Amino acid sequence: MGGLAHDHVRARDAVALPHAVLLVLAAIAAAVVAQGGYYLPGRLFTGALVAFALVLALRDRPAFGLVPVACAGLAAWAVLRAALDGDVTRSLPAVAAVGCLAAAVVVVRGADARQRELCASVLVGAGALVALTGWVAVVWRVPSWSVVADGLARAASTLTYPNAAAALLAALTVLALALNTAHPDSLPHAAAVYALVVGVGATLSRAGLLALLAGVVALAVFNGVRASLRHAGPPVLGALIALGALAPSFPAAEPAGPALAVAGLVVGLAVTAGLNRVTPLFRLVGVVAGLAAIGLGALFALDLGRLLAGRISTGSPDRTGATGAALDLVAARPVSGVGPGNGWFAFTGPGGESRVMRYVHNEYLQVLVELGAIGLGLVLLVLAALAVTVWRGRAGSSWAGAAAGLVVLLVHSGFDFLWHLPVIVLTAGLLAGLASPEPTARTPVPAAPTAEENR
Repeated sequence: MGGLAHDHVRARDAVALPHAVLLVLAAIAAAVVAQGGYYLPGRLFTGALVAFALVLALRDRPAFGLVPVACAGLAAWAVLRAALDGDVTRSLPAVAAVGCLAAAVVVVRGADARQRELCASVLVGAGALVALTGWVAVVWRVPSWSVVADGLARAASTLTYPNAAAALLAALTVLALALNTAHPDSLPHAAAVYALVVGVGATLSRAGLLALLAGVVALAVFNGVRASLRHAGPPVLGALIALGALAPSFPAAEPAGPALAVAGLVVGLAVTAGLNRVTPLFRLVGVVAGLAAIGLGALFALDLGRLLAGRISTGSPDRTGATGAALDLVAARPVSGVGPGNGWFAFTGPGGESRVMRYVHNEYLQVLVELGAIGLGLVLLVLAALAVTVWRGRAGSSWAGAAAGLVVLLVHSGFDFLWHLPVIVLTAGLLAGLASPEPTARTPVPAAPTAEENR
């Protein structure tokens, strides 16, 4: 009887995700595999999964909130602006993007607290796999999962674009940090943080690092500085060990060091697991001593200036030229913009050659160019709706991490064309749904009396 009672308790306490939420997670996974969902086949498949998820969610008549309304306004303006140019189809990517964002928020908003935590854990686990594929790409120089830039092999994973991978991994890192803080004795959560930080470092993305720092600051504000830092030390220290062992594999002109990289990955994981089990005092001493040792090792054992040449500077001639060309287009059409899909940027490169770029690597400026001040104002309304929704939902173990993850994506969007990748838009919608107010309990409808009861 004791065993049966225990099984009954486990069954009662089990958490199952709603089918609609599972479909959104499947859409994110599909977009990850399909190069971020950037190309048409990936967009269509991802969009179909999200549409099916929304249909399932609408059966329960969820509360829509402010975000879908604001997204509808932005989509309507994109359609109208494209119609003024005589080609409504040019607005379809923008409409699909805001539609996916709104749908993900609506779907996840219907989940309760336990389902949201499970959803966050699944998303973090998927991110850890993305991070490890990026690490593999650098160590074994997998062409389809890495990009050589400035003479360095950079992790891109299946997204094929290092900065997009960095944005996704950085957002999921702060979500994993929040889960690790809520469950301090859980090795899987600490290991997930470890893997995600390694993944961010393997991309060598400056914008990703900046956005991650912004997210960590936001997490400390939302979740408390002491609580956030107490459990972040072991996985971050372990990740720095792994990245130190990975550093010699970055220069593309030199042979990679798989043996050293694998050893560093194993040692870093062992350090994470070991420090995660000790008392707070020993953990603090171990983290401080480990960081000091890593700092000294970087100074004397590694020539970081040579290994990471080209990634230490903060400037980019191409991005500077594209920004100047974008501002010229804004000056010509400040109110209504040049129209969706018409934002091409021509400029002269540093060597005097003519250059053309499709994206300005700043989504806020890209919107201002293509949809004008009206479009940017509507984007700000969407962001305001997200902020209000997140503020009203502040509760639960995953709230702080989801809110900080949104901060990561908003900061990184000022440095890359993230909104053109469905995987990023869907992740943002899922994070907003996780941070939204929990659904109110419905009053059960009394059952009709049976014939026996009437007698």
